[in-house]
Amino acid sequence: MVEHITAMLALIGVLSLVCQWLGWKLRLPAILPLLLCGLLLGPGLGILDPDAVFGDLLFPIISLGVAVILFEGALTLNVKEIRDHGRMVTHLVSFGSVITWGCIAPAVHYILGFDWSIALLFGALVVVTGPTVIVPMLRTVQPNTKLSSILRWEGIIIDPIGALLAVLVYEYIAVTADPTSHVIHALGLTLIIGLGLGSLSGYIIGVALRRNWFPHYLTNAAVLTTMLGIFVGSNIIQEEAGLLTVTVMGLWLANMRGVDITEILAFKETLTVLLISTLFILLAARLDSNAMLDLGWEGLAVLFVVMFIARPLSIWLCGIGTNLTTNDKWFLSWVAPRGIVAAAISSLFAIKLEALSFKGASSIVPLVFLIIIGTVVIQSLTAGRWAQFLGVKQGSPQGMLIFGATQFSRELAKILQDKDIGVLLADTNWDNIRQARMANLPVYFGNPASEHAETYMDLSGIGRVLVLSPYRQLNPLVSFHFQDLLGQKNVFGLTNTDSSSARHQLSEAYLQRLGLFGDNISYAKIATIMAKGGVLKVTNLTESFTIDDFKKRYGETAIPLLYITRTSKVRVISLEHNQALPTDIELISLLPAAAQANANAEIINTTSCNVEA
Repeated sequence: MVEHITAMLALIGVLSLVCQWLGWKLRLPAILPLLLCGLLLGPGLGILDPDAVFGDLLFPIISLGVAVILFEGALTLNVKEIRDHGRMVTHLVSFGSVITWGCIAPAVHYILGFDWSIALLFGALVVVTGPTVIVPMLRTVQPNTKLSSILRWEGIIIDPIGALLAVLVYEYIAVTADPTSHVIHALGLTLIIGLGLGSLSGYIIGVALRRNWFPHYLTNAAVLTTMLGIFVGSNIIQEEAGLLTVTVMGLWLANMRGVDITEILAFKETLTVLLISTLFILLAARLDSNAMLDLGWEGLAVLFVVMFIARPLSIWLCGIGTNLTTNDKWFLSWVAPRGIVAAAISSLFAIKLEALSFKGASSIVPLVFLIIIGTVVIQSLTAGRWAQFLGVKQGSPQGMLIFGATQFSRELAKILQDKDIGVLLADTNWDNIRQARMANLPVYFGNPASEHAETYMDLSGIGRVLVLSPYRQLNPLVSFHFQDLLGQKNVFGLTNTDSSSARHQLSEAYLQRLGLFGDNISYAKIATIMAKGGVLKVTNLTESFTIDDFKKRYGETAIPLLYITRTSKVRVISLEHNQALPTDIELISLLPAAAQANANAEIINTTSCNVEA
């Protein structure tokens, strides 16, 4: 028996990793291969029976997993940032949630005959979309920047809001289902503990982080274990209050001044693979295939309401007063896949409500999974063609992600931004990021190749990556990551100053993508030029002032970087760029002090010649 449990744990761990890899490789939401894997292992082949393997430990595992998901989701919700993402996003996460909930709950009640309380809970569960399912879909579909930004931020912000709504509905149902409790007293106590203890614990942890009470290597572990302890303690004081407590705790931390939670959010990467992936395989394996089939046409009718009534109605009502076109609204009406929060919380609530002998509780999970699988599969397969048909698909993206927000990168980004070319600066150095923000440049603080960046870094309109950082260990990782994402020909890096030793450590595939801005142009060389008074300059090349005239004026020390055509296409100059520069372009170049002196001398000579003539 022990060997069997060990084998199942190892199998789940390996398969969770494989499913995450498949999702990344196929650019699909990872939840889809995870759920399909669980369905195959459980109802399909009968290899995995989570209840038999884990016994009484299954519920605590799911419960703690859901607590982690809710806490992490709440950490991403900065209330002040909601209004910064446009009126449409604000409407969708507020009025839109209510509209969706108000459409789905009656449909479930009248079509499937669910009790009103269960119908309201189900409606709250499937309000959320979530970044884990939206972001991979957007990479594949590639709608225009405006639509991509709306969908992405809707998923990020509505995740904790929808979760909080579902928790509040469940708390009310659980309290009213207990005949031994006074409803108002029990619900009031739950809200007091959830809001009070959640706020207090969030504040205390925030103070601890702000004052560095924990050593750096213990910070993530301290926050995680403290959160789980608060979760369990809340449930001991008042049954089922823990979920509300950890959600409020995360919200408090996310909105507390002077508290840096970046590394805590990054810690989610490990949890996603080790905990959440495992959790979803277990949840899918517990599904009763007969229960899902028993939903029949009524279940498909609910899916129809979710996709063809609730979502379009929400979009069109929330779109009133915005600058969205008709085609924009039709596209947004089609894209709203459900994901991780709905699956995890529904499974936990179903177990708890079944323990209370609540009628219809056993049907929640199959119906939620039907909605998840239906929306993810159907919309993943059709959203690209729908975007193409509506004409909202993004053309060849000209924007640039620049890794390394140094002085040179900031000045280059400022020029590109002034030319209406999208730009995003990423760096792990806070001082560089701070200076970029002061220059009103879009930034991402952290490793752009991390999972956190995949979810929260806005790559809308970004088509190329320039690796301009001094971080030799991180540069290859960033290059390979974006070669997979954007294509090998769209990622450029500076030549390594010590190429002979680097060749023994780095692959040829990476070294072939070096040579940005030409041969022997390294980070050290650019930094030295900038330190000695180098400047970036935009020069119009025309029939009367060609690249030869440019070289004559500025000499051989001038370094052409990239150019912009009259059709706003950006071309990066590198070793592979072996063609002569065309005319009728705007050339961006780096001029060392010697090149500037050469230009001044040439101008003086030209002026003297004109005077003599």
